[in-house]
Formats: sequence, structure tokens, C-alpha cells
Amino acid sequence: MPNVNKWPRSVQCTAGRPLLWVLAVLFAVPMWGQVPKRPLVEIRTELGTMVVALYNETPTHRDNFLKLVQEGAYDSLLFHHVVQNFIFQGGDPDSRYAKPGTPLGAGDPGHSLPAEIIPGLVHERGSLGAVRQGDQVNPDRRSNGMQFYIVDGRTYEAADLDRFAERAARNGDTLVYTAENKAVYAREGGTPHLDGAYTIFGKVVAGQEVIDAIAALPCDAQNRPMKDLRMTMRIVE
Repeated sequence: MPNVNKWPRSVQCTAGRPLLWVLAVLFAVPMWGQVPKRPLVEIRTELGTMVVALYNETPTHRDNFLKLVQEGAYDSLLFHHVVQNFIFQGGDPDSRYAKPGTPLGAGDPGHSLPAEIIPGLVHERGSLGAVRQGDQVNPDRRSNGMQFYIVDGRTYEAADLDRFAERAARNGDTLVYTAENKAVYAREGGTPHLDGAYTIFGKVVAGQEVIDAIAALPCDAQNRPMKDLRMTMRIVE
């Protein structure tokens, strides 16, 4: 198993504190002293380190994720499903000892979580979302208690988002995009067709280049990377 516990040289700063961590703290507190600080979690891989800020607006998912990280539940698990320009997925507890070619994505820790689908939290690039079963068998849109995905996505124009909102309305869902949402989708990209249907509970705030590296991995016919990519996590804030 590759050693993913060593800081890459590229994220060390001259003061001795990891630059990645410093940037993450700044992003985690967008209005210093006016909003609660967002917990930060490092996701380390052999391709680099991402830092995710967890949203306080989704406390059940936030606290569940922090508990699992604290327990080491994600350490040595795989990113087992990668689709470039869409998302990549990990956290299946069955992936720790899975042999090559083994189907993954059905594992869970024995519990699910109630949906926390918050208006205004949309699937921008880098968003951290909770995996779930489809509406046909999961009409309450409860989340898998462990598996997550990170958005790669692509850019969309405002007119595209209006069409997604219209489609959501036809399905009985309310989906409203703010001017800022539209600007971010046009500038950074994302996956708006997931909006309003899945719980988003955080976002990558440092290490965005790792998103590109993971999204570009060669995969088999089941979208599993040809070479296993394992993760370790730790709470940093």
C-alpha cells in the first residue's frame, strides 16, 4: 500500500506550517468573527491532499463524517468510482480489502442519514455530497451513512441552470439559483442535474488540483480506477 501520510513538498511553506492548511482556514471562515467556523478535514492520497470544509448548515452529515474520520473509518478505503467531468466517489467500507474487478458501491456502516438538502447549497466543483439510493427505493432521499462523492463537473451557463430549475419544478421540486450560484457554475463548473436531490455537506477549499488528478485516472468498464487509489483522513480544525 502506498504511503499517503507524508506531506507533499509542494504544500510546505517557509514558516513550517503547511500552506494548504493555511489556505483552508481562510476559506473555512468566509466572514471572520461573523459566522461559525467550519470544521476542516484533510483527505490524503498519493496524488495529493485535499482539505474539505464541512457545512454547519448540515449538522447531521457534518457530525457523522467527523465521527467516522475520528474513528479512522475511512483510512485505506478506495476512491472506487470515477467519472471525469462528473464526480468521483469513495468511502465504501467494502473497498478496504476488495480485489481488482470486485463491484463496489453497495457498502454502508449499518445506518443511513436523513436528507439535509439545503436551498443555495448546489453542486459546484469541489462540493462534497452524500451518496444515496435512488428515489424509487428511497423516496425520503436518505443518505448512505458513509459513502461520499466530490464534484468534478463542467461549466454551465445561466440558461442551462434555468432549464434544470424548470425540470425540477415539473418533478415537484423547488430549485432556485442565485446570481452567485450562476456565476460559480459559469466560472468553475459543477453538476447541476444533481441539485435539490442529494445532500451537499461540504466543499474542497484547498487542493483543487487533486480533483483534476483523480478525475483523469484511467478506469475499467465499471469506472473503477485501474490502479487502486486509497485515502486517509484527519480532522485539522
